[in-house]
Amino acid sequence: MQNLCKSNVVVHKLSCCLISVSMTNRCRCPAHSHAYTATAEASKRQTDYAFEMACSNIRYGEGVTQEIGMDLQNIGARNVCVMTDKNLSRLPPVRAVLDSLVSSKINFKLYDDVRVEPTDTSFKNAIAFARSGGFDAYVAVGGGSVMDTCKASNLYSASPDADFLDFVNAPIGKGMPVTATLKPLIAVPTTAGTGSETTGVAIFDYEPLKAKTGIASRAMKPTLGLVDPLHTLHMPRRVCANSGFDVLCHALESYTALPYHQRAPCPSNPINRPAYQGSNPISDVWSIHALKIVAKYMKRAVRQQDDLEARSSMHLASVFAGIGFGNAGVHLCHGMSYPIAGMVKNYRAKDYNVDHPILPHGLSVVLTSPAVFTFTAAMCPERHLELASCLGADVSQAKRADAGSILADTLRALLFDLNVEDGLSAVGYSSQDIPALVKGTLPQERVTKLSPRPQNEEDLAALFEASMRIY
Repeated sequence: MQNLCKSNVVVHKLSCCLISVSMTNRCRCPAHSHAYTATAEASKRQTDYAFEMACSNIRYGEGVTQEIGMDLQNIGARNVCVMTDKNLSRLPPVRAVLDSLVSSKINFKLYDDVRVEPTDTSFKNAIAFARSGGFDAYVAVGGGSVMDTCKASNLYSASPDADFLDFVNAPIGKGMPVTATLKPLIAVPTTAGTGSETTGVAIFDYEPLKAKTGIASRAMKPTLGLVDPLHTLHMPRRVCANSGFDVLCHALESYTALPYHQRAPCPSNPINRPAYQGSNPISDVWSIHALKIVAKYMKRAVRQQDDLEARSSMHLASVFAGIGFGNAGVHLCHGMSYPIAGMVKNYRAKDYNVDHPILPHGLSVVLTSPAVFTFTAAMCPERHLELASCLGADVSQAKRADAGSILADTLRALLFDLNVEDGLSAVGYSSQDIPALVKGTLPQERVTKLSPRPQNEEDLAALFEASMRIY
C-alpha cells in the first residue's frame, strides 16, 4: 500500500512535469494556437509587392452582336437601359443591338444623348436618366464616350446617396472606393481605340477646371464586352486614325510605366490597390502584342475603310491594349492630353459630326508622344528600344543612350504617314498656353506618377514646348 502511494506521487509529479513542458512547447501554428500573432510585414512596406489582373469577359466574332438579347435573357434582365449617342443611334450597330433585344422580348429604354468627349454635366444628365429608370441591366453601344458614360450611370445608380465627386479621382474628387454592387453592363464597342470594354475606368471633362479626369474602379468594368469587328466598318477614316492612336499610346505607356513593385504607397487593404498598378509581367504581354498588331495593320485600317482584316485586327489590338493598360496604367502622354483636349478652343477634328469644338482623345494623346518618350527613355532604354523595334525600327546597332530619339523618330514617321497635324500649334495652342496646360496636368497624378521618370512643372513645360511642333 505504501509503495502504491509512492507510485501515485511519482506519476502525479511526472504528469505535472509533462503538462508544464507541453504548455511551454505547445504548437504555435494558426491551426492549433489561439495565441498566434500575425506579422505586420506587409503594412510596413513603402512600395507595393503585388499586382492583380482584372478584365471583363470578352466575346469576339463577326456578327456576335446578335447574341446580346439572349445574354440579357440569360441573366434575367427585365428592364434594360441602352446608351448611345445621336450619330450612332441611326447606324447599323445600334440597330443590330435593338433588333436582338426585340427578338428576345427584352424591355428597354434608349438614351441617345451621350456627348462625344463627355463632361461632368453630360455624365450627370445620363446618371439622372439611369436613376429614374429602375434598370436592372445596362448596354453601351459606341466608343469610349458611350461606354464611360454608361459605366458612370451604373455606378451612381447603385450609389443613390453619393455625391458626384465622391468617386472621382483625387485630387479633383475624393477617390472613395466603390463598395456598392453594380448591375450587369454589356459593352458593344464600335471604335477600335479606348479599350473601355475591358476596364473599370470612365473619363470625362471636368468643366470647372477645363481638364479631363475620371473614375477608376474594378467594380465598374463591364460584365461582358461584345467585340464585333463589323461595327468598325462604319468608322470614318480620321475617327479610325485617332482611335488607333489611343491604342498605340496605351501599349507604349503601359509597357514603359513605373514597375508595379516601385509604386507607392503600398495599400494597407487590397481594396485600395489602384486599377493602374504599374507595368507588370502580364500587362507587358498584352501591350507588346497589341503594338505589333498596330504596326502591321493601322495604316491599312485608316486608308481603306472596307478592309475588314485590318479593321478587325485593330479592334482586337484595342482589346489587348485595354487589358494591358487597364491593369498597368498609362502615364505622361495621357496625363498631358487631358488639358490639351479639355482646353480646346476652336479646333474641330475632321469626320466628327458634333456641334462643338473637339480635339479627339487619341489625337490629344499622340501629339506629345515623341517628346514624352525622349524624356522617359533614360529610365528604361531597353524597353524603349524594344518598342521602336516593334514599330519597325532597326535597333540592332542602337546605343542605349539613343533609345529616346530612336523611338521618337519612329513615332514621327508613323504620324507623318498618317497625316497627323504638326503638333500642338496646329490645333490652336501657342507657348502662351503652356502655363495653363501645365496647371491642368498637375491634378492628373493618378497617371503622371506612373511615369518611369519623375517630373516637375519645369519638365512639363518643356515637354509641352517640345510638342508645339513634331516634324
